[in-house]
Amino acid sequence: MSELLGDSNKKEILKKLIKELHQGKGVEEIKERFRDVLKGVTPIEIAVIEGELIKEGLPAEEVHELCDVHIAAFREELEKATPIAESWHPISILMEEHKIFIKHAQEIKSIIDRMGEKGNFEDAEREIKELKNYVEKLRNSEKHYVREENVLFPYLEKHGIVEPPKIMWMDHDMIREIKKKFYNLFDSYKEMEFNDFVTKLKEVSIYLIDMLSGHFFRENNILFPTALKVISKNEWLEARKEFDEIGYSEYIPENLGEYVSKEKSDVAEDDRINFETGSFLFNELESLLDTLPVDITFIDKDDVVRYFNQSKDRIFPRTKAVIGRKVQQCHPQKSVHVVNKILEDFKSGKRDKAEFWIDMNGRKIFIRYFPVRSKEGNYLGTIEVTQDITDIKKIEGEKRLLD
Repeated sequence: MSELLGDSNKKEILKKLIKELHQGKGVEEIKERFRDVLKGVTPIEIAVIEGELIKEGLPAEEVHELCDVHIAAFREELEKATPIAESWHPISILMEEHKIFIKHAQEIKSIIDRMGEKGNFEDAEREIKELKNYVEKLRNSEKHYVREENVLFPYLEKHGIVEPPKIMWMDHDMIREIKKKFYNLFDSYKEMEFNDFVTKLKEVSIYLIDMLSGHFFRENNILFPTALKVISKNEWLEARKEFDEIGYSEYIPENLGEYVSKEKSDVAEDDRINFETGSFLFNELESLLDTLPVDITFIDKDDVVRYFNQSKDRIFPRTKAVIGRKVQQCHPQKSVHVVNKILEDFKSGKRDKAEFWIDMNGRKIFIRYFPVRSKEGNYLGTIEVTQDITDIKKIEGEKRLLD
């Protein structure tokens, strides 16, 4: 992506600037010394430079921790580059949701302030009821982050913008942790002393506002303008279609209608696919895989996502944007080492399966990974199989008759 920075000298100076910030130099000192270079700096320049510094050995976690310092140095120029997109556009949708989420966080803080004036839980019953409503709004906002991680980030990576999405994903995980803390506090309020409850809740709400404000500024003024620069119109139309598949919470965008074209498979429906033990018509095989009561994802021997089925009640979202994406980029940075360990063991023959199970929304989810090998034993890839086994675990006795 270096070609996006026309002036190589300017790039090296900006790298030096960021390195000095990481070494502890003051923002105002840096802004004064590099005033001429900072003038006219673009979002894509910052995104590319941060990515190159990470590739050169600067830890992504350190870049993430000091993002606010970078923003402080570049803020004046970045605010001039706020992206403008049509109302149907994925970027427009994300930015509208940013406004809604900030407003919700501020209203939560306001409710907590009012609650603190009541003195006890009984008198604060109205405020607690209002907070309960906002807890649901916070939970529903998760689709926003899922759309970014499963649609926007893969498109950016296809155009060489790899490291900035990783940093934004770190933000997402931090936001999730703050929201989880808020949920846990709210759910246990009857077990706490009133003033202690209000104090802790206020601390979390302030942290949430600060975190969302910083994150949304970075996305609105660095990530989104960069995306608009590198992603094509046709890709945006496809991305919007995938946004719609994942769904929305509060902000419902206008119907895209005729703008999204119907895609056609490269294989005709009446083509027959032959195997050693039989054959399928193409549409039969595709429908069969989508009918299975499990979610399937296949990655090839080079760790590239090649296929996923579209089961009726898919547990974890998948979008077509992930096809061709390295599987490591489909996971938050904190869990990539686990993914790599599984794949290493599969490729070496040390392991023939890896199993996990989690509780999600009151359901028991069973996640299994299996190496796919040829008849000669050569590693071809890995299949992930995910299944909701909540009802299966309840089975007892026998059932021999049809209902």
